[in-house]
Amino acid sequence: MGIMSNTVSIYQYQVQGDPPAGDLAAWVGRQLHQRRFEPIDEVPDETSVGWVRQDDATNADFTDERAFRHDHFLAFSLRRDQRKVPAALLKNMVSQECEQWLAARPALKRVPVMRRVEIRENIHAALLARTLPTPSTVDILWNTLTKVVTVANISTKTLELVEEEFSGTFEGLRLVPIHPVSRAQLVLDEELHPALMRANQASSKDVLSQIRENRWVGWDFLLWLVYRSSKGVSTYTVDQEGPLEKGERFAAFLYDRFVLVEEREEGIRKSSIIGPQKDFSEARQAILDGKNIVEGVLYFERGDFRWKMVLKADIFAFGSFACPAVTIERDEITDPALEKEAVFFERMSLMETGLQLFDSLYACFLKERLDGDWPETQAKIRAWLSSQP
Repeated sequence: MGIMSNTVSIYQYQVQGDPPAGDLAAWVGRQLHQRRFEPIDEVPDETSVGWVRQDDATNADFTDERAFRHDHFLAFSLRRDQRKVPAALLKNMVSQECEQWLAARPALKRVPVMRRVEIRENIHAALLARTLPTPSTVDILWNTLTKVVTVANISTKTLELVEEEFSGTFEGLRLVPIHPVSRAQLVLDEELHPALMRANQASSKDVLSQIRENRWVGWDFLLWLVYRSSKGVSTYTVDQEGPLEKGERFAAFLYDRFVLVEEREEGIRKSSIIGPQKDFSEARQAILDGKNIVEGVLYFERGDFRWKMVLKADIFAFGSFACPAVTIERDEITDPALEKEAVFFERMSLMETGLQLFDSLYACFLKERLDGDWPETQAKIRAWLSSQP
């Protein structure tokens, strides 16, 4: 689903590096146009990757800033068209061609390796030319004020492609994943940064090391939230920048879906718990057995509005992030372009509000985890895990 959908899976990055001096949007438009998508419908190429407009995947014209610029937001999409030859069909046709080749040469018992490779390549090329390319797109949202890029996809391969194309398009810039520790740096007050550095278990600043060696952050966060949800503690205070005023109250809880993982010498064992949890007995037993919660469905409520997301705790990816539906008044006299722009900003406000609520909840956890009260909280959690329903 695209960034404008009420439900979308997203992953966020911080933009690092310095763009050229001058008008950022104008430079971005030139770079996007230089590496715009080129169709392969009329050529036998296997793959084509390039940038297209976020509102029209068939349009790769970025000469007009209005095609991608919305105040401080830059919105565009990465399109990838790929032709794929069915593996089973290719294998059968190669076998048939090899049999015919041997039938014409009774003295030979097998097809030489190089000849077989040539047969396969010729058949593959012929089938490829007759295969229509399959398109796919991923939306990109660049907040130039916060230097945060939101990608509407959480597939590892897709994210790697976006990272590669972004750095190749915008020379001097790169996307750095916002993982649990880096997000903690963004939401915590500076006085708690030393405590976060002491708790950081990574041996280097390498992103993969930061994610792999600090998985405890996501595990503890979800365990803390399950415990508080079970105790009926669900009211929190907004303390992060965003559309809502600081000090506003909201509800947050987790209760009807968990994924737990246990790491053993023979491999990783994963289990899921689905359905409303009255006393969390199944989840508690799994945790006592040595499993960690690595994924859960979080709910946020404020007034009549509700947000829902599937948190991937190891990397802080937000799957199936559902926001309240966009509601824009439509009438016969409103300019369609202005209406379209209004829909965009309403959608961005709702999505950023959901992330503001998440960051406020995460900051609440981190303050308790890093500021001296955690041993007492741990003791309460252990007692809760061992208690009888």
